[in-house]
Amino acid sequence: MPLAFPSLSHGTVAFGFFNIETHMLLLEQLYFFADRFCEAAVALSDERREEIELEAWRIGRREAAGNLHGAIAGLDLSGFIGATYRAWPFPRRPGGFRQAPDGQRNEARVRAMIDAFGTREPVILTQDRAAVSIGEYRFSRAGFEQLLAYVVRGGYPRWRDDAPPGYVRQMIEALAARGVTIPADAEL
Repeated sequence: MPLAFPSLSHGTVAFGFFNIETHMLLLEQLYFFADRFCEAAVALSDERREEIELEAWRIGRREAAGNLHGAIAGLDLSGFIGATYRAWPFPRRPGGFRQAPDGQRNEARVRAMIDAFGTREPVILTQDRAAVSIGEYRFSRAGFEQLLAYVVRGGYPRWRDDAPPGYVRQMIEALAARGVTIPADAEL
């Protein structure tokens, strides 16, 4: 479930996973896969890199994006988010509400779904001494690390069996080797 995060450019923004059976993240109107986001974060941590391109989609119209809470309830399955909930409904048992560490298995289906509602638009991640930007969204370095910590935890509700996927473990190790520690144990 996406949560609210502070940005320097847009105030509070929504960021996170929106369907537990996919590995796609949303940042307001931008959508991108978590494994590519983790790879971009590692590449950007190299101080010689000032920008990284991230494959992304933009869904500008609210109707095309869908209604997350309506989709979770099974009442409004419109738009892209609704399409993902038609394919993978919200679990009936509360214990089933955990982020799937193998969400990339559904990537081909998710790509087909988002291509029907959004526009492919590469997003550039940039950094300077004070901040990191994801497209037009600018975050303090601490704020960007909060986004990474969300992914490390598996968002809210956390990874199924508390087992993050390999791409998350690789990001943690690569960032730690560069002196960046993500506070994954902090509460959401």
